[in-house]
Amino acid sequence: MGLPGAGKTTVLQGAIAGFGEWKVLNYGDLMFEIAKGRGLVSHRDDMRKLPGKEQQKVQKEASKKLEKANGKVILDTHCSIHTARGYMPGLPFEQLGKLHVDYLVFISAPARDILGRRQRDMTRKRDMVTIEEVEQDILVNTAYLCAYSAFSGAMASIIMNSDGKLDDAVSKLKEIIKKVGEE
Repeated sequence: MGLPGAGKTTVLQGAIAGFGEWKVLNYGDLMFEIAKGRGLVSHRDDMRKLPGKEQQKVQKEASKKLEKANGKVILDTHCSIHTARGYMPGLPFEQLGKLHVDYLVFISAPARDILGRRQRDMTRKRDMVTIEEVEQDILVNTAYLCAYSAFSGAMASIIMNSDGKLDDAVSKLKEIIKKVGEE
């Protein structure tokens, strides 16, 4: 899990090299396919602007697909989604309880790094935010991580992905994947 711009997908892609038995599923991709198929959105970043109830319906449908996944699965997702109406859980307890979660990892970075990455990413339609808002998002998402860990009983780790330190973050995640795979 991680904030947009924290580098969670980049770290994950680097970390799973050599772990062929693991399958990566992206919760946002599943949700986008569903929402786009219903004609609700045309761009992934429009999903967080949908009415809350609609987002929850799409989230539940995506969760049903996740429940059917077999084998060793790594879920690439967010702890929460910052919407105009507030924070929406990325893994509501009702859905989290149906998944067998062995470990939770939050990929983070200094707020200035996250903000800079978002500003440089021209492929996304991101809202303009301040560094203080990113700092608040980090705190809120860390709280969500702790709540998910307490609810599921899964261990949790936070890996920092500071600018220029991608290899360190990848190494830390590789070690976690190795240990979880051995259990």
